[in-house]
Amino acid sequence: MSDVLRDDSLLDEGLVTLTLSSPGKLNAISVAMWLALRTHLHTLDDDARVRAIVIRGAQGNFAAGADIEEFPVERGSYDALRRYHGEIIGPTLDALARCRHPSVALIEGVCVGGGLEIAAHCDLRVAAQGARFGVPINKLGFPMAPGELRGVLALAGRATTFEILLEGRVFGAAEAKEKGLLTRVVEDEAVEEAGYTCARRVAAGAPLAAQLNKWLIARLAPAVPPLSEAEWQMAFSYWNSHDHREGVAAFLDKRAPDFRGR
Repeated sequence: MSDVLRDDSLLDEGLVTLTLSSPGKLNAISVAMWLALRTHLHTLDDDARVRAIVIRGAQGNFAAGADIEEFPVERGSYDALRRYHGEIIGPTLDALARCRHPSVALIEGVCVGGGLEIAAHCDLRVAAQGARFGVPINKLGFPMAPGELRGVLALAGRATTFEILLEGRVFGAAEAKEKGLLTRVVEDEAVEEAGYTCARRVAAGAPLAAQLNKWLIARLAPAVPPLSEAEWQMAFSYWNSHDHREGVAAFLDKRAPDFRGR
C-alpha cells in the first residue's frame, strides 16, 4: 500500500523523517501520497519541537515520479487535470517550500519526475553517487505544470530547466551536482549517514534563525505574478491532444509512443 510514513524516533534531536513508500513501484507517488505528504507538512509546521525534516524514499529509491497508472482517472478530463496539478501536487510542493522548518532530501536510487520536484522544493539535497535524476515527461506527451515547474526553475535556472525538460534525459548524481540540483554527493553506502549529519547540523543551529533565513530567501527571490485563468488554460491546453493520450497509453502498454505533434 502506498503511503508517506512519519518517523519521530529522532524527535529528541529535533528531527522527523518522512518516507515515500509505494512498494513495487519505485515509490511512484499516488494521489493519496501527495495528500499525505501535505498533511504531514502542515502538522510539522505547527510543531515547535521540530528543527529539521528529512524526506527520503523506501526500498532504496527516492521516487519514480507520479503514479502513471492513476492518470486515466485522475487526469482523465480537463477539470480533473486542473485539480490534479492545481489542487493536489502544486499545493503539496508549496507546503514543502513554505514549511517553516528546514528540509533535507536524502536521495538514493531513482529521483525523477515528481520525485525530483519534491527534492527541488526541499532546502538541501544529499544524494548517493548511484542516484539517477531527470524529468522524462516529454515521452508522456505533456509539459511540467506551473506549480511544479516553479520550484525546479528557481533551483536549476532557465538553461538547465530547458535541458532537463526538452531532452527528457535521465542522468547521474555527479551531473546533477554540476547542474546545481544537489547540495552534495557521497558514496552510496554513506548517503544515510551524510543525510542525517546534514540534518543534525541544521537542527543544531538556532531554529528562529533558520526559519527567518527561509523566509528572507523566499522574500528576496524574484516575485512571479499569479497566472491568469487564460494562462492556466494555455498551460493545460494539451489535455485532449493525441500526443498526451498516446504518451500515457504507450507508457501503460510498455511500448514506444507514436507522437504526431497534435
